[in-house]
Amino acid sequence: MVGIPSYNNAKTIGHVVRAVDAGLAKYFPDKKAIIVNSDGGSKDGTSEVIKNTTIDHNALLIQHPLSMSHRITTPYHGIPGKGSAIRTVFQMAVDMGASVCAIVDSDLRSITPEWIELLLTPVLKEGKDFVAPLYSRHKFDGTITNSIVYPVTRAFYGKRIRQPIGGEFGFSGNMAEFYLKQDVWGTDVARFGIDIWMTTEAVANDFRVCQAFLGAKIHDAKDPGSDLSEMLVQVVSSLFDLTEKHSDKWKVVKGSIDVPTFGFRYHVGLEHVMVNVGRMLGIFRDGLDNLDKIWLEVIGSGDFGEVQTLGAVSDEKFRFPLKLWATIIYDYAIAYHKKKLPPQHLIKSLIPLYLAKTASFVMEVADMDQYGAEAEIEKLCLDIFSPECGTSHSFFFILEV
Repeated sequence: MVGIPSYNNAKTIGHVVRAVDAGLAKYFPDKKAIIVNSDGGSKDGTSEVIKNTTIDHNALLIQHPLSMSHRITTPYHGIPGKGSAIRTVFQMAVDMGASVCAIVDSDLRSITPEWIELLLTPVLKEGKDFVAPLYSRHKFDGTITNSIVYPVTRAFYGKRIRQPIGGEFGFSGNMAEFYLKQDVWGTDVARFGIDIWMTTEAVANDFRVCQAFLGAKIHDAKDPGSDLSEMLVQVVSSLFDLTEKHSDKWKVVKGSIDVPTFGFRYHVGLEHVMVNVGRMLGIFRDGLDNLDKIWLEVIGSGDFGEVQTLGAVSDEKFRFPLKLWATIIYDYAIAYHKKKLPPQHLIKSLIPLYLAKTASFVMEVADMDQYGAEAEIEKLCLDIFSPECGTSHSFFFILEV
């Protein structure tokens, strides 16, 4: 089974369906397969595009598949969001007895039939339970992953899953049943928190995890300074909730290890992502004026003093120190644990700081190639977030929990 959650994706979903259909026919010709579109009430004709999308298998395949894939389009119920859509996919996978499943986003423009083989085969033939995606992404894309989710997940759980909120996943039928039984569907997991929740639960519960290199991730990219605020709140809230739930797991983690990686790594061209650095720094400086009392309460006078100093630096010379960023993330994790503010208000107050860190990263790597930018992210993981670095904040957080 391959699930495609959607909401007003008529422009791109036809291509996604064709790629999925071709991948199932080419790589799994002897398997019964079904494509499930879980739609959130699209008004742009998304469902009609899915029903009317056709593919000429004779033009693509040397051998005709023994069993054609079927398609189902169904509305999902519950809290509006990607997580609720994926819950419907889990339910249908369990009801139909699917042995292996994948989920792909509906706004992808770079998906190929090979993605389906790479997401499903590690489960079907290698006995894995969960397959995370590994992409080549533009250095300005995936900023929530790069500055928060990947470093924190790697530090706390000891597994180097590079794209823990990537959007595309493969998993076993047993894994789908496990996910379905969890009582999280009234939380942010039902929205944008679903990806980090799926990855963390797989790792924390000792399922057999791996990642698969899919090539370029080209989708409807957004300027991190203008469109990602709600996503950040839901993802970080879910991330902190999971650290509360799995404290017994990460307390004993020391260092981090690679996970098995499938797929041939190759160089791909990437579309440029536009970033408005001036707007991000403007929001940060507004935060200094409007959120100063909250920041002082959450991060303490020492870190707040450094943040105030940054506010006086010109845009061209602005740089956000890695150590300061790390301590701020731990400070927010502690504040979340202590319930100093309602969760949504707390995480929203982090947004101007996150935008300042993102603006700094954009300027730091502006003249670097993709590998240089990745090295800067690795530096953040190794020097700051990694448990073996012995930061006082990580130790303090462990004591607090």
